[in-house]
Amino acid sequence: MITDQAADLLKRAEQGIMEYLNEARAAGRIDEVLYNTAVANTVPNLKAWLADPNIDRISKNLKEGIYRTIEAEKWEDLVNAYRQNLRFGTGGIRGMMAFDRESIRMMYEHGIDVPILKGPNTINEIVFLKTSVGVAQFGKDQDPAFERIVIGYDSRVRGQDFARMIAELFLAYGYTVYFFDEPCPYPEVTFAIPHLKADVGILISASHNDYRYNGYKLSSANGSQFDPKERNEMYNDYIATATTDGIKLLPFDQAPADKLYFLGGAEPVEGFDYGGREANLINIHARHQAHVKTFLMTPDLAERQAASDDPLQIAYCAFHGAGRKAVPRLLADVGLTHVRAIHHNGLNDLNGLFPSFKSDPGEEQQPDPGDPRAAEIAVGAFKAEYGEEAWEEIDILIGTDPDADRCGVVVKVPENQRHVYGGKDYYLMPADDLWTLLIWYRLYREIEKHGAVQEPEKRFLTLSHTTSEAIAALARKHGIGVVKTWVGFAALSAATRDVWEGKHDLIAGLVEGRNDEFVDLCHPFVCTTEGLDARRSFNIGAMEQSNGFSLLGGPPKDKRSLGTGGHVRDKDGTFAAFLMAEVAAWAKENGTNLIELLDKHVYLDPDVGLYMTFYEPDPLDGEYPGIEGDRIKLAILRRALGLFQFALAGDLEIAGMPVKSATIYRTGKYDAIYPATWHFQFPDEGIRFYFDDEQRNHLTIRPSGTGNSLRFHIQLHTFPTADTLIEDKLALKQKGEALMDALREMLRAPRG
Repeated sequence: MITDQAADLLKRAEQGIMEYLNEARAAGRIDEVLYNTAVANTVPNLKAWLADPNIDRISKNLKEGIYRTIEAEKWEDLVNAYRQNLRFGTGGIRGMMAFDRESIRMMYEHGIDVPILKGPNTINEIVFLKTSVGVAQFGKDQDPAFERIVIGYDSRVRGQDFARMIAELFLAYGYTVYFFDEPCPYPEVTFAIPHLKADVGILISASHNDYRYNGYKLSSANGSQFDPKERNEMYNDYIATATTDGIKLLPFDQAPADKLYFLGGAEPVEGFDYGGREANLINIHARHQAHVKTFLMTPDLAERQAASDDPLQIAYCAFHGAGRKAVPRLLADVGLTHVRAIHHNGLNDLNGLFPSFKSDPGEEQQPDPGDPRAAEIAVGAFKAEYGEEAWEEIDILIGTDPDADRCGVVVKVPENQRHVYGGKDYYLMPADDLWTLLIWYRLYREIEKHGAVQEPEKRFLTLSHTTSEAIAALARKHGIGVVKTWVGFAALSAATRDVWEGKHDLIAGLVEGRNDEFVDLCHPFVCTTEGLDARRSFNIGAMEQSNGFSLLGGPPKDKRSLGTGGHVRDKDGTFAAFLMAEVAAWAKENGTNLIELLDKHVYLDPDVGLYMTFYEPDPLDGEYPGIEGDRIKLAILRRALGLFQFALAGDLEIAGMPVKSATIYRTGKYDAIYPATWHFQFPDEGIRFYFDDEQRNHLTIRPSGTGNSLRFHIQLHTFPTADTLIEDKLALKQKGEALMDALREMLRAPRG
């Protein structure tokens, strides 16, 4: 029931909302489709939340936050909070907890239940709990029914509080809950699920997004993301239909002793409330650590480092996240003990406000270890804390994001190449180069030991289509198969599973039964394959341009296990940090460094050559905000589709480079959000422009399906000689930068 006060405010809100929408449509800031959707949904959703008595039971101050927003006449904020439900993507939901700094700070200081604006299109306790009702009910309807769940959280604002509330809901639904006792890396969640034979896992995290965001990452029983069919059933039949009536909570101290376990280290964490169940603490850190060590190519690394007069010197930046203990722990376990963690400005603290990434209002920078600006923050903080002389001693700087599933590596630049890298003595090595070098190293060490790559006819690797083709060229040189997928570890994992199951004839092309009247649809997770004419069974790496890596191994013993001889089925930044540190230690022991290894063994390899890749998000941070951001993203996409038409006509140049051909990659997975029409089909995996007949040089415009942002990718290639390599690098770098600048000008997509 709506109170008289709420009814009066609702009338006022309805008038203000319509005035805002009409004015925004007239000014061209939103299009007709977005206008109609907002008109149809905003006020009804607002009324439903104000009338819901369960909200008062769960969050006593939520409605007060709505009232204050109406009284402040923040109509655009109300539209953005109520015009739709948060979009459910491949891995769950992610979005803003609030639209302004002050609201986030209030939550940080006073708890979840503060009177700020919340709605179905923001991250809040009602959205999290309704989502959990759907997941819990979905699990209970499976055969056999789900019984166990792993729940973790990273350093996001009030992440532990959200996670605990969700855990209490699953306890109330009869699940056995395994709950992390401090912020944890996402990879430990994806490891713990199959290790403990759980049915599902949840991490409260927004990965590398800025401090305003949070999210709900879902993992299946084997630690991978749910397959599209299961995910769609879970969302459409359970989450989308869940109501607050289904929200029930069972506090930790009331849960049966055999229904609640804690995941952490060997000893309880000081200050954490175990509800008297410290005996139910499982040392998952040690189990994950022991598993990771099995992938070491230098078994006596600890002894070699201890005996060295010049051991590897590592700087480590946790970017305010959950890797702060995990990464140093993994490195120390194999003798890499010369690690200097960066504490300056709280970079090693679990602070979801990310104070090192403060910027001007409206320019909220992200703690992304794959962003060169984040590398600059880390290097600057190291120098401020330890001094310039200490920086001279460092061999590599490793960074992980708040949930530690992404890894970035800053390397030292040889003096004769510094002009290529802007005159600096350091360089954030792109993930494309990191993974190429890592695959080369592991193959090289195997050849060194056995004289040849062992059973190459059984091996394959999996990479997303925006990841460097240097990796594919390197694999094919050694007879290893290649599967290229669409972007995201869900696709990488699904494609790997299909190869395990003997579907070695996977090809790119149309999806059976999914063609529509407007445009052909591509395979839902495979882009193309190379060398899969025979049965392949062992994955030597799964990787993506966005700083994600894992190694999935061979067919698992059952559907609830990791691959045999493999690691987690989602990306692991702690694992990647461990593996890249080993490469760096080996390089130093052999009198070289990571850049020189890449130059000599990859770039100058006539079977591979020099691949340089360039990446920029649009906008550089976050997304174009709200309903007006939807219009901006779609407007940029329509311009890109216009460029595609010019390319088909043979009449397109970008930065003076003629486009030889172009293609659209479209799987239709976001057609429910962006329905296909005769004049617009959402190119969810991108529009690609090729500059050569061999298709080694290309540019890709790829939109996000669930957020108002896009991604721009460029790949350039040449075959250098030892004499021309450095200048060829510089030439490709300049050409890539010119292409990116020209693309933004053609799309009128500013960097800010």
